[in-house]
Amino acid sequence: MSGGYSPFPSAGPRRVSSKKAEFMLKYFFKRCMAILPVLFVVSVLAFAFVHLLPGDPARMMAGDDADEATIEMLRTELGLDRPLPVQYLTYMGKLVRGDLGISLRTNLTVFDELKLRYLPTMYLAFAGMAWSVVIGIFFGAVAAIYSGKWQDYTAMMVSVSGISVPQFWLGLLAIQLFSVHLGWLPVAGYTGKFSELILPSFTLGATVAAIMARFTLSAFLDVLGEEYISTARAKGVTETLVMWKHAFRNALIPVITMVGLQFGFLLGGSVVVETVFAWPGLGRYMIEAVAVRDYPVLQALLLLYSFHFVFINLVVDMVYALINPEIRYE
Repeated sequence: MSGGYSPFPSAGPRRVSSKKAEFMLKYFFKRCMAILPVLFVVSVLAFAFVHLLPGDPARMMAGDDADEATIEMLRTELGLDRPLPVQYLTYMGKLVRGDLGISLRTNLTVFDELKLRYLPTMYLAFAGMAWSVVIGIFFGAVAAIYSGKWQDYTAMMVSVSGISVPQFWLGLLAIQLFSVHLGWLPVAGYTGKFSELILPSFTLGATVAAIMARFTLSAFLDVLGEEYISTARAKGVTETLVMWKHAFRNALIPVITMVGLQFGFLLGGSVVVETVFAWPGLGRYMIEAVAVRDYPVLQALLLLYSFHFVFINLVVDMVYALINPEIRYE
């Protein structure tokens, strides 16, 4: 057949899509390979930091009444009498096999202990992130759309208040109001009920919501100053369409990066909230491990938190590249 109609679809868009998929795949593997040396450095730092903590775990495990012979025997069993490089190599060898060690406090495997506490912390972090994204983006967008008006000042006043209020005080205030005074929500603890998640997740997400609001406002104002916004307005596009189709969509690109970074902050910041609300999560577990110098638990938690940050950054970069096709990584 010559000219005109062809029964076969053009391969142009498919080739473009294929190239984009190939690029994303290569970038994904490149970033995954970059994770390995980062985790290695983190493992060294975590091992060194934990061993610099004051106190002797063998003496703490043996008790105040134990004699020196018993303490030395326990130190030998734990391998604490070996040189630090040997202890590190032994630890890494077990880690590669998935062995995180035995908790010095409970005498249970650290892996089993983490399994019990991992999901409650994830539930709390995701719920807190949901609060922060919804509230933060809403207040930030309102402040940008009504810039210079009372809505702007009100939204930013709420944001500054959210940043200034300590989490433990906000948590105690929420317990006093909604649990003790009104009796609407449980005071503390977690047994799997959704109602038990509301107060701690809101307390956790309040500070991040304030940060998200400020960042959304800044991103929104930057986009509103671009030439394509002025062009859209000059063409007679309604202000509502300009704000939500053009400005809001492009302002979300840097906000998504902030969401990923703040999610890592939520995982670390859950220590205070989990303590206030007696939440059976990783943050409270870390406090208990620090109190008794539980080396295996502290090393596992530091590595886990570090892996979370690295993995979140990877996901954010991939999403960032997907939603903004103009971005090209070297």
